[in-house]
Amino acid sequence: MARDLRALFSTNDRQMEAGEAFTDRHGQWQFVQTALTEHLAHVTAPGFDVEDLEAPRTNVIVFYGVGGIGKSTLSRTLEAALAGADGRPARWGEPSWPARPALLPVRVDLARAAGTDFERVLLTIRLVLAAHLGRPLPAFDIALRRYWEHQHPGESLEEYLARGGLAGRFGKSLPQQVQSALGDVAQALMLPGSIGGAVGQLTGALTQALRERRQTVRALAGCARLADLLEAEPDVDALSYYPHLLAWELAQLPADKQVVPVILLDTFEDTGTRTHRDLERLLQRLVWLMPNSFFIVTGRGRLQWADPALEGQLDFTGPAAWPGLADQAVPAPRAAGGRQVLIGDFSADDCDDYLARRLVKDGRPLIGPELRAIITARSHGLPLYLDLSVLRFLELRRAGRTPAPEDFDADFPALITRTVADLTPDERHILRSVSLFDAFDLELATRTAGLPHQAAAARLIERPFIRHDPFALWSYHLHTLIRSTLRTADDATDDRWTDADWHAAATRALEALGEQWRAAAGPNRRLLVGCLRQGLAIARDHRLDLGWLTDAAHAYTDDYVWEPLPLPDTEGPVTAADALADLLAALARRQHEHRSRTVARLTAVLDTGLLPTDLAEMARYFLAKAHRDLGDTTASRAGMQQVAAAGGRYAPDAARGLAHLARAAGDFPTALTTAQTLGWPGRGHRVLGDIAFAHGDMTEAAAAYTAARAEAEEHGSRGEQAIAQAHLALALAFTDPARSEGEIAYAEQLLSGLDQRATALTAQVAELVRTARHAGEEFAGRADRLQAETAASGITAAGLLLELAVVYHHAVRGDEAAAREALARLARLTTGGDYAYFLDAAHHMAGLVLPAPSTVRWAGDADAVPARWRALVAASH
Repeated sequence: MARDLRALFSTNDRQMEAGEAFTDRHGQWQFVQTALTEHLAHVTAPGFDVEDLEAPRTNVIVFYGVGGIGKSTLSRTLEAALAGADGRPARWGEPSWPARPALLPVRVDLARAAGTDFERVLLTIRLVLAAHLGRPLPAFDIALRRYWEHQHPGESLEEYLARGGLAGRFGKSLPQQVQSALGDVAQALMLPGSIGGAVGQLTGALTQALRERRQTVRALAGCARLADLLEAEPDVDALSYYPHLLAWELAQLPADKQVVPVILLDTFEDTGTRTHRDLERLLQRLVWLMPNSFFIVTGRGRLQWADPALEGQLDFTGPAAWPGLADQAVPAPRAAGGRQVLIGDFSADDCDDYLARRLVKDGRPLIGPELRAIITARSHGLPLYLDLSVLRFLELRRAGRTPAPEDFDADFPALITRTVADLTPDERHILRSVSLFDAFDLELATRTAGLPHQAAAARLIERPFIRHDPFALWSYHLHTLIRSTLRTADDATDDRWTDADWHAAATRALEALGEQWRAAAGPNRRLLVGCLRQGLAIARDHRLDLGWLTDAAHAYTDDYVWEPLPLPDTEGPVTAADALADLLAALARRQHEHRSRTVARLTAVLDTGLLPTDLAEMARYFLAKAHRDLGDTTASRAGMQQVAAAGGRYAPDAARGLAHLARAAGDFPTALTTAQTLGWPGRGHRVLGDIAFAHGDMTEAAAAYTAARAEAEEHGSRGEQAIAQAHLALALAFTDPARSEGEIAYAEQLLSGLDQRATALTAQVAELVRTARHAGEEFAGRADRLQAETAASGITAAGLLLELAVVYHHAVRGDEAAAREALARLARLTTGGDYAYFLDAAHHMAGLVLPAPSTVRWAGDADAVPARWRALVAASH
């Protein structure tokens, strides 16, 4: 295992072993195996022609990813694995390639710090071939010697290789092989020795011989473009076409010498920028002109060679030229023929393995399992974070401290430096801007940055630290750890933002979200919830005014859909945005917790006094509604009266609430009078249906609920439509079980994607009523489960409906004893005097005398009510 010198020189502990841990990238190795196997089959097929300059190229694969993800480590490990079994990780297994052609790895680091230019790239490839083959490659070597005489006068190739360190890495045989090639050609042309040493005269004579097709140079005559290249001006541009000669020479090797160079080009992002592609253009020619070689590119971004828009900047562009490099429409591990692979983050197991093997003492991991788990969780799988954590661990030990989990709570500023290193100023500005969002699109990114054009954002989204999900509301999101670090770590870069910069960007971000929501064509709940979630987070973090968030909050509550808003609780709200976030979170969570918890949450929000008047009215209304659900009608009535008297946005809802409370109190004349004034704003048809249901008039109730559903459809309110539909299904379950089956199914369909706990319980009670005539033990089991669920919800009305359904079931089956047990439970639910009409109705269905005179004031003919409830049971026998 390679030594980690940084770690080794960070401590005096000589018993500690610091290794450069390589976490298994088995998936990438399998990808390389598959692609190389396909390449070997292609180049050994009978029809393959190394001089075909028009055929599409599939001889390159790309691994790209964010800085610090382990690309260079992967490149080095691939080089070692291709060189032989000794360098291959044990878990990678033995590849099934044939013995010939042999694979010859050549790794070139293109990092700016390495000082690599195209000349050095080509020399490196030739040097590796020289060491492996031990023979001249005359067509290439003669052209190289001619180039060298013109570009490096006074410095021999041997001196250059020695001075640059290449001879020490790859041996000194290349100059001798080049000289041997010159001698062989001079002898074939029968040139005198003095002329043979003059490269210009030799290449001139060779070119003339090739043009005249002399038999003396027939070995080189097969290279159709050699004469043209020897006549061209020997500059760097001409040098970039010499790989064609190298490829041709490799194709002439005898079968027992056949070799396929596997050229690994690392740190490809340092070859230039999107507007300066000079070195990239030369490297692309290298790949194109050596179709019998295989290239593995590693860098921070995808190769854009399949983009037709680069025509003119590069020689070979478009998907027809590079079919494997074209963009994939849908993210996938590997689309058919796809040759560009995003190197993902480490899994949790990989992170733990990496940390365990980086620092070892006495054969055991120096970083304990608990601390490894903490670091792993904070890393989000980013190897650079793991590496920086190891250095922090050593720094703490050097200071005489035992590293603890809290020592790793802070982010690493180095992550910012590494991330922005190769970005333009506009791209850095965009990057910081989009860190405000969980997800974004080009419009949001550009508006938040305050730039007049989208070009910088369009470039940024192609970076590997920007993740793409074409099915998301906003398609792009920033790597989680990088986003967190940008927002919280000390930024040491020259163009770091001040607090004022962050506040200005947050203001623009909030405005941009609001404009997207308001510009939507028609109601769009998904966009509404997304804008609310992101907008509230930005407003809270940067203490911004609510603005459009107030209207959005009202729109969120209008439809009774209650999609989850995953907002963290505030620790003592200090702004209106904090209070609004807590308010909406309480409303969404009430579908999943007991109503007493909802009362506590809403009371706490109101007590802050931070909400503006209309939002405080919202909180007060839903607090009153939660009190009613709990059966606390006194508190509910007080709240509803206060909201109704204010005459604001929620006054119609409060009027409906008062009608419900009048019904709960058994004051049906008042409830009916109020219901007739509600109209659509107060959901009057639904309230009329509830009154008719209480009177046992299921026909009238069904008609009212049908009208309520139609009105909801007309206004595009799916939440209200689901409520009306569930109540319609319940009414029909008593009178028309066959029809109610379809109505229940439709209610469940409408509830799909909604979060309405009370309505869902109503639909389940409707199913119980529908099957009450026939179900036995099955009915009892379902009723028991529903009783537990209604008790957990704290919704009194749901429990009352359930016990009414149970009494109906036993009355139909003639089981008076069981009916009395259900009546006892119902009596306990109505102990406070509210909802006494449920107890009346249940006694009527069971054919039992009321234990005391009824306190209910019915609307219309009071004597008709018992008859209707008894008739429902009689019709079901």
